[in-house]
Amino acid sequence: MKNTVKYLVIAAIALVIILPVHSFAGNKDRSGSAGASELLINPWARGTGWGNANIACVKGLEAMFINVAGTAFTKKSEYMFAHTRWFEGSGVTINAFGFTQRAGESGVIGMQIMSMRFGEIEKTTSESPDPSLGSIGTFSPSLLNISLSYSKAFSNAIFGGINVKIINEAISDVSAQGVAIDAGIEYVTGELENIKFGISLRNVGPTMKFKGDGMSFRGFIPGQDNQFTVEQRSQQYELPAQLNIGAAYDFLFNEGANRLTLAGAFVSNSFTKDNINVGAEYSLADYLFLRAGYTYEEGIFDAEKRTSVYTGPSAGLSVQVPMNKEKGSSFSIDYSYRTTNPFSGTHSIGARINL
Repeated sequence: MKNTVKYLVIAAIALVIILPVHSFAGNKDRSGSAGASELLINPWARGTGWGNANIACVKGLEAMFINVAGTAFTKKSEYMFAHTRWFEGSGVTINAFGFTQRAGESGVIGMQIMSMRFGEIEKTTSESPDPSLGSIGTFSPSLLNISLSYSKAFSNAIFGGINVKIINEAISDVSAQGVAIDAGIEYVTGELENIKFGISLRNVGPTMKFKGDGMSFRGFIPGQDNQFTVEQRSQQYELPAQLNIGAAYDFLFNEGANRLTLAGAFVSNSFTKDNINVGAEYSLADYLFLRAGYTYEEGIFDAEKRTSVYTGPSAGLSVQVPMNKEKGSSFSIDYSYRTTNPFSGTHSIGARINL
């Protein structure tokens, strides 16, 4: 009887994830019209290893990206660092650092910093369009997001959180600033607390706009002999809002020493195609974690129709070493790989300290 109930629950979870495919297809007419798309890039190696499918079961600091409610599972303190070689061969790198800290009996505060760098790019103008004929200098674009979060355990089964992000995008003479808010809920149920559901709403905020000296130029106005500074107005752009709905089920072995988690999620994007994420994580006595995932979107199997550089598969692993078994503190190294076409994939490596 218990096995029957288990299979029925798994089937229900699968239906919750798969059925939305027939109701949503993303907003193709708005594709490419949003800005601050770096908000959709997960900088952490753990979640990306199984295709960001862990919306319902994410725990600790990395939850600040995918479902902030998961930060409420922080026992005391957690620190993480990650480095990503985004689209290997492009020269783009992402660095992320953050921490979460328990505040009171049921509350947790957190901070995350994500920085994206593109290297040095040669400046060009209409008068000097070819750098090989003489360089006029370089510039380095930068994207910086700072997140502040608060989460709370409302009961043994319900966890919620909110995340405020400060966004900064800049080159040498133009920049844009903005604010976005995330919110999420995780629900844990089952006799062994092994059935989990999650929902999060991300990147909700006002429009952004570029400003700076780069938006102006010196020119003549018809009928005038003197030059004037003319300022151009840039178009406002919206943030890439996203709705995530997920579920997960833990299979426990050897009296809970080993665990296999199957997870899935439906991701509704405001400006791009919707995604179906599925993934699995196997934990061997909390020492070794193996992950694999797949991200599906419409047209992903057809190279001519695919609109994402990612081709679907992802994989990762973590090696965790206990530092103090009595306090439950540990140190781990995380790695993930996501396949792409073109480029040579995306590599992420990180370190985590749990005190």
